[in-house]
Amino acid sequence: MDQRPVSRHVLDPVERVSEVLFGLIMVLGFTGSMSAATAGRADVREMLVGAVGCNLAWGIVDAVMYLMSTVLSRSRGLAILKAVRGDMDGARGRATIRDAMDPHVASMLGPEVFEAVRQDLIAAPAPPAVAPVTLEDVRGAGEVFLLVFASTLPVIIPFLVATNVTRALRVSNAIAVGMLCIGGFSLARHSGLNPWLTALGMAVLGAALVALTIALGG
Repeated sequence: MDQRPVSRHVLDPVERVSEVLFGLIMVLGFTGSMSAATAGRADVREMLVGAVGCNLAWGIVDAVMYLMSTVLSRSRGLAILKAVRGDMDGARGRATIRDAMDPHVASMLGPEVFEAVRQDLIAAPAPPAVAPVTLEDVRGAGEVFLLVFASTLPVIIPFLVATNVTRALRVSNAIAVGMLCIGGFSLARHSGLNPWLTALGMAVLGAALVALTIALGG
């Protein structure tokens, strides 16, 4: 079953950075479609409304999807647990546990480890009949929404404070590139990759995704 540790943040670092990057790419689809040479204040207002509205909507959608994914994952864990507890055949029980694990990790463990886990699961208290939705799940969904929506703000602030559209667009793009690099750097440190190469790659990937979004009419 899904046993998330209780902490200040429900999402792990990769999930948090991924949500920020997702929201950032969404808003860049709006700012990147503006022409610095021809855009007026009415165009800026229209862009701001679209960017905020889009990330607001996607923040809600992503939060709901997070809840669904969490409950489905926990339900799968419950099904595996019930299968192991309800099947007294040691070989089938060990196979069920092995199949539920990461293949690389499972290949490094011997039958005695799977048998010990099987016995522990059989001896454990009875699981709930259905996967519950916990307060931590709701907190996680709220965190997803805030991350997606908040990622809009640094990119659109220049358009709110600057009177020159060209200058605002340049500053906004610089902020966006900086956020992409910071996001890539954070992901790399958590994953054991080269931070600087990953930061550069994330900025290039983000720019490519934004270009694709604009080209497809997004």
